Amino acid sequence: MPRVGYSRPGSWSSFWAILTLVGLVTRAAQRADLGGEAAGTSINHSHMLLQRLQELLRNGNASDVVLRVQAAGTEEVRVFHAHRLLLSLHSEPLRELLWNQSEVALQEPRECAAVFDKFIRYLYCGELTVQLAQAIPLHRLATKYGVASLQRGVADYMRAHLAAGAGPAVGWYHYAVSAGDEALRDSCLQFLAWNLSAVAGSAEWGVVSPELLAQLLQRSDLVLQDELELFHALEAWLGRVRPPPPVAESALRAIRYPMIPPAQLFQLQARSAALARHGAAVADLLLQAYQFHAASPLHFAKFFDVNGSAFLPRNYLAPAWGAAWVINNPARDDRSTSFQTQLGPSGHDAGRRVTWNVLFSPRWLPVSLRPVYADAAGTALPAARPEDGRPRLVVTPASSGGEAAGVSFQKTVLVGARQQGRLLVRHAYNFHQSSEEAGDFLLHADLQRRNSEYLVENALHLHLIVKPVYHTLIRTPN
Repeated sequence: MPRVGYSRPGSWSSFWAILTLVGLVTRAAQRADLGGEAAGTSINHSHMLLQRLQELLRNGNASDVVLRVQAAGTEEVRVFHAHRLLLSLHSEPLRELLWNQSEVALQEPRECAAVFDKFIRYLYCGELTVQLAQAIPLHRLATKYGVASLQRGVADYMRAHLAAGAGPAVGWYHYAVSAGDEALRDSCLQFLAWNLSAVAGSAEWGVVSPELLAQLLQRSDLVLQDELELFHALEAWLGRVRPPPPVAESALRAIRYPMIPPAQLFQLQARSAALARHGAAVADLLLQAYQFHAASPLHFAKFFDVNGSAFLPRNYLAPAWGAAWVINNPARDDRSTSFQTQLGPSGHDAGRRVTWNVLFSPRWLPVSLRPVYADAAGTALPAARPEDGRPRLVVTPASSGGEAAGVSFQKTVLVGARQQGRLLVRHAYNFHQSSEEAGDFLLHADLQRRNSEYLVENALHLHLIVKPVYHTLIRTPN
């Protein structure tokens, strides 16, 4: 049986050197206290202590336990000569395993056995380097052996790389669910929701579980070009995974068909392989969608409940629901723009538009001091004072026509960041339904820093989305 690991010299020199070093530091601190100095002098040899601990692990000096780590399904065994005290300080499970034993055999999955040396090194030195493929094995070891600090550190690493678009979000989501790490699971789910177009076009889409798919389909914060893109992504998933009919039908019923224009619905019914197989399961939803587009919203609401999610747009990037806005040098001066959106998702409102005026200020200005910005889209406005505070974004309608039609509006601002050649959504800010501003907009952003995570080549990439909601003024009969 092949064995790899650390040798075990019999020297105690490193062990006593550590004790001597600790004693010197302690006595120096005591002398400073007894001397009554007004300002104490710090003597910090912690880096030397870390070096000694690394030597202790590398050489196995004065070790009193042996760990034999076997990769499951193989004969490969890695041997570690270690120290009971240091292992027990970090891990209660290891303390129990090593109680009255000088040698312990451990069996780990292959990927965990491959990084066990990093895991042991962390127990000695409190640090390690992580690569993407090593994140799950290290998190699994930290969880198994109760090393909470390492568990948190690896989870933080995974969340940071998710935000940068580098992590395998689908695989990490499935692992987080199995490990019971709710914070990591929620971070993966949020990234997938905000960047579903990128994920649906990647190899990861084929390994999405039915449970994860159901989680995504029920969300209203999915960022997509439109609902038709989501239908095509779902159809591709059904073609790859070929789930049982109940799973496929449940997923198809989660599509918001009223958000798809009638002409596109006709094409889907004529050409979609998924609807050819499961059309009967969604026939009632398709009929309802056609009725929604044919009637006025006020008339439709007399017979159907428009308060459900089927009648609420997601975060659509199509021009009917918002506009992209790139602000160069956003820390410099105020900017304004305007754009139009469709009054509502109903075909009855397809030709009606609402004009929106937007003001961006790198520093907050009181309402009474804000300049008028009705028509001059893209015109630079007078610079605000640095002491006025953090950035603000104000979105207002040019008229109140939407309210007269029984429509209220939810506004969302997406902030993009370029990662690995792709523009991904890094942050999303939601306005309160009755507000003109997002209260937390760029709350922690440093727009002065050129390498800020909020900037792409010193520009702020925003996408403004307006979602019409019928339920504020329309009431369905009991």
